[in-house]
Amino acid sequence: MQNLIDGRAISGQIHTETAQRVATLRQRGVEPGLVFVRVGEDPASQVYVGMKERKSRELGIRSETIVLPASTSQADLLTLIHRLNHDPVCHGILVQAPLPSQIDSAAIFAAVDPRKDVDGFHPLNVGRLLLGDSTGFVPCTPAGVHELLIRSQVPIAGANVVILGRGNIVGKPMAAILVQKGRTANATVTVCHSATRHIEEHTRRADIIVAAMGVPRFLTAQHIRPGAVIIDVGVNRIPDPSAAGGTRLVGDVAFDEVQPIAGLITPNPGGVGPMTIAMLLANTARAAEVATA
Repeated sequence: MQNLIDGRAISGQIHTETAQRVATLRQRGVEPGLVFVRVGEDPASQVYVGMKERKSRELGIRSETIVLPASTSQADLLTLIHRLNHDPVCHGILVQAPLPSQIDSAAIFAAVDPRKDVDGFHPLNVGRLLLGDSTGFVPCTPAGVHELLIRSQVPIAGANVVILGRGNIVGKPMAAILVQKGRTANATVTVCHSATRHIEEHTRRADIIVAAMGVPRFLTAQHIRPGAVIIDVGVNRIPDPSAAGGTRLVGDVAFDEVQPIAGLITPNPGGVGPMTIAMLLANTARAAEVATA
């Protein structure tokens, strides 16, 4: 398909760049270190952390996964984070969500040293992003979407962008990235959500749509104008008796009907997902560079 944005290929470019940065660090005697913290045995979290850890090692980043029981208290998790914050061989910390109900995720993300917050969730890094301060870390998924647009040569400056979803992980930071002054931003951004009336009136005007609502196949052909660029961030599990396990994953975009109309579109899988890992490891390399400058 000629209009696909290949997230696997673009993430490969970024991995090559990160591997070169890691090699330079190692020549200086610095081994970038990334620690994953997983609480409980959520199957999806196990898969995601495993993928991130394997790619870390491929790029020469020393990685470690610490698995805590689902019954872990917030105090015990905070103690671990405090220890990692002061560990000089740990340059990046990722606490895998979701966390058990007895743990306040916001308090955990705020406890991570902002200089090691390679997920970009610390309030200080969120504030830096909003202010256009490039010294902070940007959340990996919206940063990955931004790179997809840039490296696919999608015009962003002056574009009408509609973001479907106002979550803290994708929607809000995505808006903050694209609204900034700069050659690869300067967009006019509309954020739509569950209380938005007549969403199709917004999406039909859009040059770029980022779908991150968490609603299976929400965005259909009737929502878009011909030639629009469609980025599908959604990961939704739906029943499918023909699939192994009786379910399968789909995005927020009804791909089969939207793809023939779109100017460019991300597949799902193979679009945004690989970029999230690529940006995480790029952030880790930068954390090591800054820590040892």
